[in-house]
Amino acid sequence: MARTVGIGYQSYQELVENNVFYIDKTMFIKEWWENLDKVTLITRPRRFGKTLNMSMIEQFFSLDYAERSDLFEAMNIWKEEKYRDMQGKFPVIALSFAGVKGANYIDTRRQVCREVVEVYEKHRFLLEEKGFLSDREREFFNTVSRDMDNDIAAVSLQKMSGLLARYYGQNVIILLDEYDTPMQEAYLNGYWDEIVSFMRNLFNYTFKTNPFLDKAIMTGITRVSKESIFSDLNNLEVMTTTSEKYSDVFGFTQEEVSGALAEFGIADMEQDVREWYDGFTFGNRTDIYNPWSILNFLDKKKFSTYWANTSSNSLVGKLVREGSGDVKMVMEDLLDGGILQTEIDEQIVFSQLDSDEAAIWSLLLASGYLKVEHHWMDLDMETEGYELKLTNREVRMMFKNMIKGWFKECLPEYNDFIKALLLGDVEAMNEYMNRVALDTFSYFDTGRKPSEILRPERFYHGFV
Repeated sequence: MARTVGIGYQSYQELVENNVFYIDKTMFIKEWWENLDKVTLITRPRRFGKTLNMSMIEQFFSLDYAERSDLFEAMNIWKEEKYRDMQGKFPVIALSFAGVKGANYIDTRRQVCREVVEVYEKHRFLLEEKGFLSDREREFFNTVSRDMDNDIAAVSLQKMSGLLARYYGQNVIILLDEYDTPMQEAYLNGYWDEIVSFMRNLFNYTFKTNPFLDKAIMTGITRVSKESIFSDLNNLEVMTTTSEKYSDVFGFTQEEVSGALAEFGIADMEQDVREWYDGFTFGNRTDIYNPWSILNFLDKKKFSTYWANTSSNSLVGKLVREGSGDVKMVMEDLLDGGILQTEIDEQIVFSQLDSDEAAIWSLLLASGYLKVEHHWMDLDMETEGYELKLTNREVRMMFKNMIKGWFKECLPEYNDFIKALLLGDVEAMNEYMNRVALDTFSYFDTGRKPSEILRPERFYHGFV
């Protein structure tokens, strides 16, 4: 009998206790631990199980779950005797920036500090341990708040790491989920420089100069450039969508999807499922499916744009809508099944998204909207590049619906124009064109220094 599909579970404990459908990813625990990387950054598109895997890691190692071996006894990791002895043996600090989405720097900064405050509240028992904290440590503990000064915020997680290491006699594991959400919001809302300065100091003290850190994992959608926030973090191992490590940990493989379809008695739909939801490429794995779409399909037994509908796609929409004519033409070709040849820089520099088309394609690749068809390298020319396509039918439909939405308000008048055109009503056509021209044309379109090189008339050519 097929297991029950549970939609939206982000806590590993809740998922196991409710015995809902789950594809075992617990061997990620062993793979990560044995790689011996001090700080690991893993980037994957949204809805690929990052939060669930971070919850799994926390609940496996954390002292808070020392009596909960039952959560793992039926999983693959429990076959490894060495790791049975490690379950519930470490102090763990777990945070998530997924909800940090302020409209301005002040709000975002306070939301980040709120996450730190919750860590301190969770360990407030340290204040009650007689003689454990010095007067200075007690004073610092009580200083941590949503409005704390920048210097207090920067060292707050390092200080807590030190207290926990001393209390338990064991260095800490730090887990930070969706680390880049504040940066994306900063780019969209225009306070990039302020948030980068704040986050750089927080990350430096937490992940680099923290003598009480055992190991750490950070997850996100993008790899924000080292110059932006990781300039001081030289102990960082970065795993992007083109990296070989952990290539099958986030998302479902073809074998896993085939097994799930068979369990639910719909194996005959596998080819259509592949066309709709397959296509994500991580490292050398070209058969990765988005878990959110697969779970929803198993639950509802019908095809739809499940993954595409879980977000406003505001950043993607902004880049395509405000991009150059070349960007729009490339998107048109991609929607027709075409292939884009381009260079890729996986270190996303948000400040370049308005001017560097390669940065746009890099972001779309990291976000899962494009997939790698082929990677090439020319040693003679010392260049390399990628051939990219839209990931699958679901993504293609998402972009088509997005573009339709931009023109939805214009459709009635535009339809009147088409009718006038077909009827040869020049007067009605002229009235419509005049309204469009008055609403859209500006002398700024010619540039500040009109010249033969700038070709200011190209805007009007494009309009026609």
